[in-house]
Amino acid sequence: MQATQIIHAYKQAPWRVQRQYVGAFLLFVIVASMIAALYLSVTARAAVTGREIQELRVEITGMQRANADLETQLADLTSTIVMQQRAFALGYRPVKPGELEYVAVSGFIAPEPSILLAAEDVTSPERIIPEAYTQSLIEWFDEQIKFGGAKQP
Repeated sequence: MQATQIIHAYKQAPWRVQRQYVGAFLLFVIVASMIAALYLSVTARAAVTGREIQELRVEITGMQRANADLETQLADLTSTIVMQQRAFALGYRPVKPGELEYVAVSGFIAPEPSILLAAEDVTSPERIIPEAYTQSLIEWFDEQIKFGGAKQP
C-alpha cells in the first residue's frame, strides 16, 4: 500500500495539468504571432522599397524623355537653315570673294567653343597589339623553319 500512496501523493492535480497545457498553447501562440509579425514587417518593407524603385524608374524615364526633347530642340535651333535665317535677321550676309582678309597673329590660340569643351572624346585610342598576335600560323611555321626555332633578330 505504501507504493500506491507514494504514486498518489506525487500525482498532480488535474487543474495543474490543464494549466500546463494552456501555458504551452499560449507560448506557442505568442511565438507564432512574433514570427508572423516579423515576416509581415519584412514583407511590408520590401513592398515599400519596391514601390519606391518603381517610382524612381518612372522619374528617370520622364527625365530621359525631357532630355531627349531638349536635345531635339537644340538640334533644331542649331540646324543650318535656322542658323542662316537668324544670321540674315541679325543683318549678316554671305561674304563675297575679295571682301575677307585673314590676319595671322603669332601666339594666338583660338578658344574652343563651350559645346566642344563639354563634349566627350569618343575617339578610341589605337590598340597596341603585340607582334606575336599579328602573325598567322603559317608565318610562324615558316619563321621556325628559317631560323631553326631561334628568336628572329
